[in-house]
Amino acid sequence: MKQVLLDTNFILTCMKQKIDFFEDISMMGIPLIIPEEVIKELKKLKEKSALKLLKIEDKKFIKIKLEGKNVDNAIVKYAQENPDILIATLDKEIQNKIKNRKIIIRNKKKLEII
Repeated sequence: MKQVLLDTNFILTCMKQKIDFFEDISMMGIPLIIPEEVIKELKKLKEKSALKLLKIEDKKFIKIKLEGKNVDNAIVKYAQENPDILIATLDKEIQNKIKNRKIIIRNKKKLEII
């Protein structure tokens, strides 16, 4: 089953550009995964609007715990261990390290699978 794992910068950019990623990705019929470590990063950054949205949409995503101290490296490792999973990130370093398909933001308003 295909799933999509969301990175912190992806969530923040979608919120900044007013992209409803929950709606857009659910329309694609793909379940969302948000690592606990990403939620912790949002708390650390004091991103109250993102945290509020995640609390409201809590039933629309799966929480997982990644292994490792560095979130980006843990996402890369998870992606490598799960080649069918889509990774939603704008981080070029992560994108270059993984072979998985990715969800990106195109023209600051549209999600696209590449």
